[in-house]
Amino acid sequence: MQVPLENPSPDFESLKRVLKGERAKKVHFVELGIDKEIKEYITENLLGKKWIPLTSESKENYWKQEIYFWYRMGYDYIRVSGGLDFPTKYKESEDTASLSRGKRNWIEEGKGMISSWEEFEEYPWPKLEDMDFSRYEFVSKNLPEGMKIMVCPSSGVFEIASESLLGFENMSYLLIDHPDLVEAAFNKLGETIYTFYQNILDLENVEGIFQGDDLGFKTSTFLSPSLLRKLVLPWHKEYASLAHKKGEIYWLHCCGNILDIMKDLIEEVKIDAFHSFQDVIIPVKEFKRKYPEIAVLGGVDVDKLSRLEENDLRKYVKEILEECMPEKYALGSGNSISNYIPVENYLIMLDEGLNWKP
Repeated sequence: MQVPLENPSPDFESLKRVLKGERAKKVHFVELGIDKEIKEYITENLLGKKWIPLTSESKENYWKQEIYFWYRMGYDYIRVSGGLDFPTKYKESEDTASLSRGKRNWIEEGKGMISSWEEFEEYPWPKLEDMDFSRYEFVSKNLPEGMKIMVCPSSGVFEIASESLLGFENMSYLLIDHPDLVEAAFNKLGETIYTFYQNILDLENVEGIFQGDDLGFKTSTFLSPSLLRKLVLPWHKEYASLAHKKGEIYWLHCCGNILDIMKDLIEEVKIDAFHSFQDVIIPVKEFKRKYPEIAVLGGVDVDKLSRLEENDLRKYVKEILEECMPEKYALGSGNSISNYIPVENYLIMLDEGLNWKP
């Protein structure tokens, strides 16, 4: 097992060229996120360092630790998120993962924070002065040579609107009773996220946006494609256009069956790469054959990554690499490295990437 790497050589520019179509000389790695419990276990058991929890006093050492983790695990970038908070409601339950965090939060899917124009006006919409850019600024100044930053201040427009602000059930009624209120909420939210990006993309070592916004479930999109084209996709197009004007890139993570709007994402939004794959919807190998014009990120199904034994997992990852390499592809999970994924399986996936030969 070769990971963590002793002498990494991050090269984000090479990753970008591969995703644009240049033939790869090696497998590049990509992840949307890696749960704290996984990072803590690897940091303490494989990197020989004490994990530092994030507090107001420890934040600089915490972010140095984050950079070191992504660097030693072989990534060409670090995805930095946060700094833009939208007040919401949460439910809480026990976390039953093998590396448990004790409690796990769940979004309130019924009624959110806004169900009337009065609540819309009273909602504490974040202003520029409320946005925290400090983590991005610190990481920018402390990156190893060759590494860059992909940014994402918050969840996406649809996720925040349908979960945090409106609540999915409440939103569904409002789409019939008060569609103008729903549209106003989406637009206010979209504008707020856009303001954040306007003020972060010029930061040194920021190379683009890695936005998450889950628009679908197993069999279809949450909203009709026509509604997504009206309420959601225009904002992703705005973010992608802003990144492109600055010479940067726009990656989109989107769970669920969104094949009905994939052409919109490629041709109208103009995403540079797509992430999030579930074999039960469309395996990454099939997706790459169907949409050869777009770069593909990840694709190792999280269920298989969680449950397969070593030999079967290695065979499965090799098959993905044989089909998806050597251009417009980077290896990673189909979603993220959650705390219920065995650490050894995460390392096996990366090890197979390191063993690949062009």
